[in-house]
Amino acid sequence: MISVAQLVRDLCPDGVPLVPLGDVGVWYGGGTPSKETPEYWTNGTIPWVSPKDMGRRVLDSSIDTITDAAVVGSSTKLVPPTSVVMVVRSSILDHTFPTALVPIEVALNQDMKAVVPRSDIQVEYLAHVLSSRGQDILLKTSKSGGSATSINTPQLMSYRIPVPPLPVQREIVRILDQFTHLETELEAELEARRAQYGYYAGSLLAADADVPRVKLGDVAKIVRGASPRPIQQFFTDDPNGAPWIKIGDVPADGKYITGTAQRVTLAGAAKSRRVKPGDFVLSNSMSFGRPYISKIEGYIHDGWLAISGFEESFAPDYLYHLLRSAPIQEEFKRRAGAGTVQNLNAEIVRSVEVPLPTREVQQRAIGFLDQFDALVNDLRDGLPAEINARRKQYEHYRDLLLTFEERAA
Repeated sequence: MISVAQLVRDLCPDGVPLVPLGDVGVWYGGGTPSKETPEYWTNGTIPWVSPKDMGRRVLDSSIDTITDAAVVGSSTKLVPPTSVVMVVRSSILDHTFPTALVPIEVALNQDMKAVVPRSDIQVEYLAHVLSSRGQDILLKTSKSGGSATSINTPQLMSYRIPVPPLPVQREIVRILDQFTHLETELEAELEARRAQYGYYAGSLLAADADVPRVKLGDVAKIVRGASPRPIQQFFTDDPNGAPWIKIGDVPADGKYITGTAQRVTLAGAAKSRRVKPGDFVLSNSMSFGRPYISKIEGYIHDGWLAISGFEESFAPDYLYHLLRSAPIQEEFKRRAGAGTVQNLNAEIVRSVEVPLPTREVQQRAIGFLDQFDALVNDLRDGLPAEINARRKQYEHYRDLLLTFEERAA
């Protein structure tokens, strides 16, 4: 089989042309249907893609769905299959430019853009290129200011990517798909193991009739974070500033908060909520109800809840598994409301009843569940480590295959 290098030499003897992103296809923006209009959301069947859906290379579903009425009555529009979507406004742009191939018709929220490539550009090739150039795109097009980092649209549209002839694109995609296929298989196994973890967590954490139940608020201090406003005035590059904890500072499946990308001034910290090492933080947006344990002293905004003062009742690792378990997560969602706007406030968390077994029982559950947790979350030895190794292998060959001699202007 002819190599990519040979194809390029035969078909692009003068180099590969660079094309502005604005010219690679038809672009689509997004919008958010009113949350106050139930008919836009109730029993929706149209995937509505937002930054919280990103993280997979191929997106064939979304967390939220909307109705046909939402498309007709709001600023969101349908994006035909097959497209490449990207985040253009989010705190995740502080360090990552998320992109994904979307093989189905979708709508987008206002923090997303999508492009349906023209006929001489294979959509899979475009997805690989945008993934490869992510850090360079951030460097050249991102802007700070406002409540979150965003992408400058004119600069994004003028950013140029290599577009070789279709035979070259197809061969590159064929090679890279071999790497992504193995990664997909490992991710499927990881999901199966997570389901096992959920089953055993639910079984072990289910209290017998003789195990007392307590309200979380009776055995722990639970408070909401606070945000100094306008927050932009309190960000600082001073290393003596206070760590400002955001959802983007923790990996999606991580357990601990170990550092932050941003800091706030001491004046800003005084208007916020402090957490200490060992305190829990619980998200009430994005990864809804997900617990994390802070290993640092930092400050949290009003999208977090802080949990502390539980040590007399719970071992920290037991409480972590307990809060992550399906029964507690489902109770959080039920109490937060079945509507489109879910609010996991401090009072709801305080009122949730949980089992309080003896420390001996807690330690036995910890030992078993930690093994599963390591398998599905450990970045050194578990399945995520193997997936990460395959991802790095893919990235190495992707960047190698997508480096071309450019055609002179």
